Amino acid sequence: MNTKIFAHRGASKYAPENTMPAFKLACNMNADGIETDVQLTKDNIPVLFHDEQLKRTTGTVGYVKDFTYEQLKQLDAGRWYSNEFEHITIPSLDDFLNWIKAKPLYLNIELKNYKIDYKHIESIVYDAIAYHQLLNRTTISTFNPNSIRRLRNKKDTIGVAFLTSKKYKRLVSFAEEMGANAIHIKYRLLNKRLVEESHRRNMKLRVYTVNKPARIIRSLETSVNGIITDVPDQAIHCKKIIKE
Repeated sequence: MNTKIFAHRGASKYAPENTMPAFKLACNMNADGIETDVQLTKDNIPVLFHDEQLKRTTGTVGYVKDFTYEQLKQLDAGRWYSNEFEHITIPSLDDFLNWIKAKPLYLNIELKNYKIDYKHIESIVYDAIAYHQLLNRTTISTFNPNSIRRLRNKKDTIGVAFLTSKKYKRLVSFAEEMGANAIHIKYRLLNKRLVEESHRRNMKLRVYTVNKPARIIRSLETSVNGIITDVPDQAIHCKKIIKE
């Protein structure tokens, strides 16, 4: 199986997460795809940002949902990582999609709607992806089971992945019943039985966030469909070693 390497929040080990420099670096490293996080602003603009609160990566107190897009554009989302990235801004989903559509990259867009269940985020994000004609190489993922159910009528046109760090006895069946056609699991949940069942039921299985070489190699050897990693260059190197 040709396991796809997804750059987690871009090449986030080497550049500030969820910013254009991190995405461009992942592309330059020849990652197969990019994983990123989407939330909605106060004026319902989808933006790429992981935490519900802004403090960790911008130094600003408050929630993403309480700022307009124009207000968020004024924040520095790069200086926390390094002075080299000072003045890097929070990208909108539209800016990201406009950039990536000309690139040979798959997309994994995580809806950050587990703690804050943003109203209509599924349709807003889906419509943006459809507008840019990227449905055939995009997976929308979420930890929120209700969000998966709201997306179930889209699964014939786009990937819909249930994200989980919890152990389930019947994970594949549970995901199927909700309406998912993919499962994204925390690395510690990876086992041969789950991989075999996922393949048998035609359920894509991807693993996050896999950074250590030994874990990357194990994931590749179990033939998962995708690995989500902060270090796509190292994952690609491991992939070459196995092929040799």
